[in-house]
Amino acid sequence: MSQKVVLMFLLVAMAGTATVQGQGTRVGFYATTCRRAESIVRATVQSHFTSDSSIAPGLLRMHFHDCFVNGCDASILIDGANTEKTAGPNLLLRGYDVIADAKTQLEAECPGVVSCADILALAARDSVVLTKGLTWPVPTGRRDGRVSLASDTSNLPGFTDSVDVQKQKFAAFGLNAQDLVTLVGGHTIGTTACQFFRYRLYNFTTTGNGADPSINPSFVSQLQTLCPQNGDGSRRIALDTGSQNSFDSSFFANLRSGQGILESDQKLWTDATTRTFVQRFLGVRGLAGLTFGVEFGRSMVKMSNIGVKTGTTGEIRRVCSAIN
Repeated sequence: MSQKVVLMFLLVAMAGTATVQGQGTRVGFYATTCRRAESIVRATVQSHFTSDSSIAPGLLRMHFHDCFVNGCDASILIDGANTEKTAGPNLLLRGYDVIADAKTQLEAECPGVVSCADILALAARDSVVLTKGLTWPVPTGRRDGRVSLASDTSNLPGFTDSVDVQKQKFAAFGLNAQDLVTLVGGHTIGTTACQFFRYRLYNFTTTGNGADPSINPSFVSQLQTLCPQNGDGSRRIALDTGSQNSFDSSFFANLRSGQGILESDQKLWTDATTRTFVQRFLGVRGLAGLTFGVEFGRSMVKMSNIGVKTGTTGEIRRVCSAIN
């Protein structure tokens, strides 16, 4: 059986189990109520991506940040003082205009039917596909939340978190260590700012070159050139050196080589409890291999069903940035 056939079989199997995993969501939820819902979202993301390819990682991260705070309910999109989008971890999120554009088109086609939470979930999947990743069936049927508080964002994973802390934060939502490594692999696309990792390059230790010893010494000088000690902290640097625009497993190869940009990312290699999963994505001999694209879809389905609101819970917002 060819690899392509195996992948398709796995994706179909995922579709078949989505309802069980989804607490009320299911693949094809809008098949009769808004038949073109998924195609409208896909075309909207494609249009914005054509103008600015960096929108793909922005949308993927927005969905992640939404789900980890009060579940996948589009609360990240609500405007106002002290809402989630005003919290520190969310200040640099991008893609709000894409979601708003898709919502406007969907309201014209099917008023009051498609939730903003579902648009986010679909847009995240479409962003991966546009960056050459595998697709997966997205269960839909979420409703939108009415509460959005910056104070609720403290459980978002942070760039200095230890592996134990990362595992605790993921486990709180039913996500295991494999899900953790897989979803962090989403850093295979996009960039981060110097301000979030520059501390690793200067005065991190009192010995050697002063850099974080988990960074490959030959890579330190490259990063120091890109992010001088007193330089522009907002300068953007690829999270997956050499492959920031392709959704692939090279991110894990960079971790093995000591070229993880964020401290929390590199720890997935230095910590033995997560290193095995990195190795399995890399096809290390003697370990059962994992196909990153397939596993990412599986973990995304699990994550996108965190705390979903269905049935009569929540609402369907007419405008994603404001509760009805």
